[in-house]
Amino acid sequence: MAERSDRAPARWRRPLLRWLDGVEAGWAVPLLIASFVAVWTLYLAVAYAGGGLHPDTLEAWTLGRNFAFGYHKHPPLMGWAAASWTFLFPLSDFSLQLMAMVNAGLALFFVDCVARQFVTGHKRILVLLLLMLTPVYQFHAQRFNANTVLLAVWPLATWCFLRAFETRHAGWAIAAGCTAALAMVGKYYSVFLVASFGFAALAHPARRAYFSSASPWISAATGLAVLSPHIYWLATTGASTFSYALAHANGDTVSSLGDVKNFLLGLIAAISVAAVIWVFIAGSRLRQLPADFAAMSPGLWLLFYVAIGTIILPILTSLAMGTDLPSLWALQGLFLFVVLIVCGARFQVERFYTVNVTVIAAGVALVAVLVAAPIHAVYRNIHGYEEGRNFYAQAASELTRQWHELTGEPLSAVSGDDSLAFATAFYSPDHPHYARPFAHQYDWGLPRKATLGRGWAALCFEGQDDCSRWMDSVSSRAGNSVRREFTVQASLWGRSGVKRNVIVLMVPPDASPESAAQDLSASKRSLN
Repeated sequence: MAERSDRAPARWRRPLLRWLDGVEAGWAVPLLIASFVAVWTLYLAVAYAGGGLHPDTLEAWTLGRNFAFGYHKHPPLMGWAAASWTFLFPLSDFSLQLMAMVNAGLALFFVDCVARQFVTGHKRILVLLLLMLTPVYQFHAQRFNANTVLLAVWPLATWCFLRAFETRHAGWAIAAGCTAALAMVGKYYSVFLVASFGFAALAHPARRAYFSSASPWISAATGLAVLSPHIYWLATTGASTFSYALAHANGDTVSSLGDVKNFLLGLIAAISVAAVIWVFIAGSRLRQLPADFAAMSPGLWLLFYVAIGTIILPILTSLAMGTDLPSLWALQGLFLFVVLIVCGARFQVERFYTVNVTVIAAGVALVAVLVAAPIHAVYRNIHGYEEGRNFYAQAASELTRQWHELTGEPLSAVSGDDSLAFATAFYSPDHPHYARPFAHQYDWGLPRKATLGRGWAALCFEGQDDCSRWMDSVSSRAGNSVRREFTVQASLWGRSGVKRNVIVLMVPPDASPESAAQDLSASKRSLN
């Protein structure tokens, strides 16, 4: 059937076949990725029409408001990315949703850069389509944070490493070092990718030629040079990001074994749809898998060693140190296995199957936009989100209104429940700064007298007992505080939804303008 369809395709297949003809001409892959970004950005806009941005995205934007070579909770790349985006584009839900999907689109583009080292034509498209049928590049990507920022960086770094190993050219060696460093300032979990590069280079038969060249040493020197500002920041600030990361290393052997099991099962579940589709494509030709594996090209063997390293090294570390090991930390590496399976298959894959997978991917996207997204939006309008995303914009607006009514001045600092504080900083027209130093984000410590003196507000949802008790302590410390409560209600397309009460504490400014300006500057620095 596949061969017959390729010889005499149905009329509806012909436009898709012409599109596949454009892969090597250079326009088919960009068109696919641009369509993917557009459709899934529309999905996010509809599905979350009644809700605000995810707290992780708001936190990334909050970090990026103050440029630094490091932050006390996460490495700086996600903050840099959010700041760069909002410097160029408006500050809105749709803008940051588009940012998340552009990041996913860049990830797919760099995956294609890896794939075209080994295959041409419609097999390149098939790699991307199978990845589009995982939940990684849509649902995981929309939650822009330290994990999802790696979606684009890992395939970029892998591509540069493959080229540096193959060509041993100084330009590619420099690129490999720079992108490996970029991955490290995205999240320290990327140490497993960088270590996998080293493992792959040592395991490959061409290791002598590679290590006797200048390429690995140029990469190492370049990577250290690019990382040096962050390393200096770590050395001069107490390396609090390491402390935050090591907080995940509190398990024992039993819990680590459970984490490893869940880690592997999570990755298998994420790639299961793509795997099932590939089984249907390969059919009886799956029997060739051992022979195809043995006959892989040297470049694919190098990629294989990288892929194995990104799975084995985290598992060994988890078992040795008792660290947590959520599968979502490794989702950005799934592309390695899809590239290996598709590009390692030595049998011809008929375009019939690529067209079918295109139709499946398009059908899933259309159903998501036209059916799932409205249902999700309506459901959440009625039942709400656990983190209260429905109420972010309303709570920020009402607090700002009451602050102006009380003080007649712009709101400059906000704290309280993190998600509400991040949201107020984003959605309030005053865009106050998040007032709690990230080094003490989870301490519920009392604000300094100087912080309260310049004017300060905090928000909690009713029922958040820790936050409410903390407000009581701050109120006693401030003396001139005003505590109020108001109700916010979700709304979607003119229909009212779930309600929730918000408690606010406002401390009007009592310092001189000069002192207030100095305190605000000190508060900005304390975020870093």
